[in-house]
Amino acid sequence: MTAGLFDGLLAEIAATPVLRRVGRVVETRRGLVDVAGLDGATLGDRVTILSRDGAAGGEVLRLFPDRASILPDASGDGMAIGDRVELLGKAEVAPDAGWIGRIVDAMGQPLDGRPLLRGSKASPLRAAAPPAASRRRLGARLETGVAVFDTLLPLVQGQRIGLFAGSGVGKSSLLARFARGVAADLVVIALVGERGRELREFTERVLGPAGMARSIVVTATSDQSPLMRRMCAYTAMAVAEHFRDQGLHVLLLVDSVTRFAEAHREIALAGGEEASLRGYPPSLSQAIMGLAERAGPGPEGAGDITAVFSVLVAGSDMDEPVADILRGVLDGHVVLDRKIAERGRFPAIDLLRSVSRALPDAADEGENAMITDARRLLGAYDRAELMIQAGLYAAGTDPVIDRAIRHWPLLDAFLAEPAPADGVAGSFARLRACLADQGPPARLRP
Repeated sequence: MTAGLFDGLLAEIAATPVLRRVGRVVETRRGLVDVAGLDGATLGDRVTILSRDGAAGGEVLRLFPDRASILPDASGDGMAIGDRVELLGKAEVAPDAGWIGRIVDAMGQPLDGRPLLRGSKASPLRAAAPPAASRRRLGARLETGVAVFDTLLPLVQGQRIGLFAGSGVGKSSLLARFARGVAADLVVIALVGERGRELREFTERVLGPAGMARSIVVTATSDQSPLMRRMCAYTAMAVAEHFRDQGLHVLLLVDSVTRFAEAHREIALAGGEEASLRGYPPSLSQAIMGLAERAGPGPEGAGDITAVFSVLVAGSDMDEPVADILRGVLDGHVVLDRKIAERGRFPAIDLLRSVSRALPDAADEGENAMITDARRLLGAYDRAELMIQAGLYAAGTDPVIDRAIRHWPLLDAFLAEPAPADGVAGSFARLRACLADQGPPARLRP
């Protein structure tokens, strides 16, 4: 314990710069601050602006021969010509095992009122993904604590999936169930642009002590600058990479990529980039894909990052830019439907619009047969539901629909069940019972 404390103190001392490069504010325009004298500055470098109202952070957004344009973290009120600007260098974070169970901001500073020492090794916030040729394949199927993800939508080690949902459909609750139930060594949670009042509610009530005990929560609330909101996702990824490189299996939950994209749009437009893609800049694709590619299986000798990225989709529009870009680079997507939530079934997963690309490899022949059978029955009921509810379907017309009518209530209830104590095996046993042809036909739901 003492050795660990001194390691943290030595890391803090080593991180203290002995030389500071300083410039001066020469102009302010369109939310940007122009600074002269920052020799050696590069795009993405962090700075501190010292004004009469105190210190504020910022990021180098544009470079010119005689000056650099800075986007401040704050509004810029109180800044004046001649204010001192200190160049800090590339944004980085130094995680440590002492961070587990803690809440930090996008800069890695504690938010729970207790001191937090930096680790001995700093990690850049914007790093490259592991080389594609050296990455391992997806690993074994994981127990998740949710029956549908143990069976019909399996999650495997190193997989990256998207969680697509509108607001208020149960997305945060499902993420918390993953944080508590998925088999992983560590959970890193990024709350990007969340409402400030929801932080304690999520950590104390939704996540709970059991989930928090193995988690690191990185947050930037909705009132913070776009730099902090975008950096929140980068910081969480850097923390996950730090522990992955130590050989651990990390579960990364990002809520949400949509707010990350909105923050990136604000920054890109401030930097002079033209809007396209329904108002998003062309650089959005690379930003989202670059973030997603950093997760997944690690190289030989390292661990894995199993990632769940949530996306807010207005009106269930799966073709809007953020959803479309992310869906194309992930290993599966899960759609939460508002109509299902409105009839009281949670998680409100629309199984027919959801897919896990871990299949069929994540299941054996018998399990794949059950998955196919369940999807076929749910699909048959979905296609005939209007006729069934209107009383236009005559029993005996189609044996597949007849069977779907019998099994639909059981399968629909199964999609909301927690996994039994015996995990994947018990979940498949329950699914097998739902598909068994026995007993009288079930009554149609009203």
